[in-house]
Amino acid sequence: MKYQHVLLVILGLSCWFCGCNTGKPATPQAMVRKQVDWHEITPYFAPPDRYQNEFGAYRSPLVFYNGEPVKTAADWSERRKEIHDTWMQMMGEWPLMIEDNSLEYLDSVSKDGYVEYKVSFEWIPSGKTVGYLLKPDRAGKKPAVITVFYEPETAAGMGTIPRRSPCDFARQLVRRGFVALSIGTSEIIADTDFMQFYPDYERHRIEPLSLLAYAAANAWHALSKEAGVDATRIGIVGHSYGGKWAMLASCLFDRFACAAWSDPGIVFDESRPNVNYWEPYYLGYHKPPWRKRSVITDENPAKGAYVKMRNEGYDLHELHALMAPRPFLVSGGSEDPEERWIPLNHSIAVNQLLGYSNRVAMSNRKDHSPDEASNEIIGAFFSYYLGTQ
Repeated sequence: MKYQHVLLVILGLSCWFCGCNTGKPATPQAMVRKQVDWHEITPYFAPPDRYQNEFGAYRSPLVFYNGEPVKTAADWSERRKEIHDTWMQMMGEWPLMIEDNSLEYLDSVSKDGYVEYKVSFEWIPSGKTVGYLLKPDRAGKKPAVITVFYEPETAAGMGTIPRRSPCDFARQLVRRGFVALSIGTSEIIADTDFMQFYPDYERHRIEPLSLLAYAAANAWHALSKEAGVDATRIGIVGHSYGGKWAMLASCLFDRFACAAWSDPGIVFDESRPNVNYWEPYYLGYHKPPWRKRSVITDENPAKGAYVKMRNEGYDLHELHALMAPRPFLVSGGSEDPEERWIPLNHSIAVNQLLGYSNRVAMSNRKDHSPDEASNEIIGAFFSYYLGTQ
């Protein structure tokens, strides 16, 4: 009976109700022509032998904070809520979702095989952002992916910084048949390090990275109402700054069907200056004047929620576990090398408890920036788990 569960995906949240253990995708692939064969992405769903069943010093998500073990799926439901609520408390509770959100069309340009629309929507209460909606030239319900980065032009293929050109995820995905919504933080003053404040600058009470995750959740609500978009098949992707953003958004908001995180630094690592969650624009917010941007030293210490997280043994692998059983891919580069399989093994263990396999993947490259090969893997991942029709 468990193999029949794959078909339930089209009735609810994709990847959430399916119970298949065969490596088949949590998508209605049986009802569409396959664009990607499972064997094309199989190698990314298993750690190298040297990292098999290695869990390191990371605290197990399968143990309640009081030390009690998680033994059943029902236990995990309680534990999942405990992790989610604890992190929300540390980072600041989100405002109510803007569920009646919708996209306002501002302009449009026809391009090769798709139309690019400039759009606006409310991403935090009383605050709007501008992005780009890319729609392929074909009829019918389609899967969609939200792309997040410093500004929305790069992912839509209009960026002007050469080293960011491989981050044109929205343009690449629309060419695969996805609807893509590219958003960024271009309306935020650069002097604030791309920080959004809630409810305002003086009374800010949510860690900036978590507030961006909330904004992405509101983007999901807006995109899900678009004609031609299948709301059960919406993913999210981002690189670096956007990778951190996509990671928190997909972990904290479970209506994202799947996710790809490109070299964000998936766990805390104070030896790497680019895995800098301690900075005030991520998880170390504090009242100005802000600490000098750099590694943590006695003269330039971390502040805010990040200090509590580190002192009390929290790490981001707990948030990864909230994805289960939704699939996710770490597109690792210089900041997420192969040894990141050690924290990822904890998410594999959670999925195994729930009866799932092939839900945690990682590819690796040498450099931080995406390249043609890593982008092909990201595209194949979304094509397989979301389909393209």
